[in-house]
Amino acid sequence: MRGRLLILIGLIVLLAIIAVVVVIPALNPPAPAVVLDNGTAVQPVANVTQAPTPTPIPLVKVVQALQNLPRGYRFPNTVQELENIVGYATLPEETVPFNAIKEQDGGLEKVLGKIARTDVFREQPILSTYLVTDLTSLAAVGSDAAAVLPSDRVAVSLPMDRITSVAYGLQDGDHVDVIISMLFIDVDEVFQSLTPNLVTLFTKTDAGIELKQPIGGRIDTSSIGPVIVGPAERQRPRLVTQRTIQDALVVHVGEFPLNGRYLGELPTPTPVPATEEASSGGGNTTPAPTITPVPPPNIVTLGVTAQYAVVLVWAIDAKLPVTLALRSVNDRSTQQTAPVTLDYMMQEFHIAVPARRDFSIEPAIRSIRQLVTGDIIDLSGVTATNTQPAGQ
Repeated sequence: MRGRLLILIGLIVLLAIIAVVVVIPALNPPAPAVVLDNGTAVQPVANVTQAPTPTPIPLVKVVQALQNLPRGYRFPNTVQELENIVGYATLPEETVPFNAIKEQDGGLEKVLGKIARTDVFREQPILSTYLVTDLTSLAAVGSDAAAVLPSDRVAVSLPMDRITSVAYGLQDGDHVDVIISMLFIDVDEVFQSLTPNLVTLFTKTDAGIELKQPIGGRIDTSSIGPVIVGPAERQRPRLVTQRTIQDALVVHVGEFPLNGRYLGELPTPTPVPATEEASSGGGNTTPAPTITPVPPPNIVTLGVTAQYAVVLVWAIDAKLPVTLALRSVNDRSTQQTAPVTLDYMMQEFHIAVPARRDFSIEPAIRSIRQLVTGDIIDLSGVTATNTQPAGQ
């Protein structure tokens, strides 16, 4: 039984091979030969789908730097001397800057005798705006601060300390809000002097008018008759605090370098002190250099609108305390805040004025602790510290 099954399977396979070799070619006969006018028979070629020919990308040769070229570098006067200084780079035409120096427009000859207006890094295409013909044009580069400022902002510097700068947490590129505090007092509208005004009494005599010693206060009436009411102490100012400028750009923390270039500058490496093994090796060892501590920054430069720049200058001239609040990197919103006064604190946090009692504690509490003991920030960098004990 098994042998018959194998014979049957073999016959089926044989018939399939015959069908492939004989029957299928018979069903698809070759196309008849085409006879040309000269009597030559040509067998037509079967239709084959041709792959589309790719469109070549247009390439352009531009001048690029072969090494780092510092600002103020003067290029040689001959093409032969440009070897290993500048050369050609082949780039797609659509990626080439519009003011790049192309080979078809003069190429290397365009840089002969020119001066680098700014730093040009290795493999960077050289643009026509990078080159000047005389040294006086180098000043047109400007400072790094002007380069990072948005077109609608101006830069203004103001003093800061560890309290007003989020514990020195501000860094270049941050965004901050400006909080300003003011002290208000009452003044005479005409004299613009602190009230109360001085009252001068006088009497008329036969010899004329006799002036008395001026008395500070105001004339009032009481049960015993006219009196002059004066203050027991100097007028107490009224404090108000409000967030003013929002989303100001931190251009730079600290003083700028005198050349105005601070972007990409590498910090001075910290000297590594000598190890114990080196000091005990018995050889001539060089003593570790003394590390000079770097003082914390005391000035910050903000990028604000032109009108807000005037606001900051006014606040500085008015000697108002300015505090910078750091914003989230994802927050660019603006929202209004209410000015904070004594009334706001009492109402917002439901603070009740303590009632008077016929008893108290000893010793008497006449002051409370303070976070800051009176540091005064000055643009000159001098910090005057109040020597009076805290809370007095």
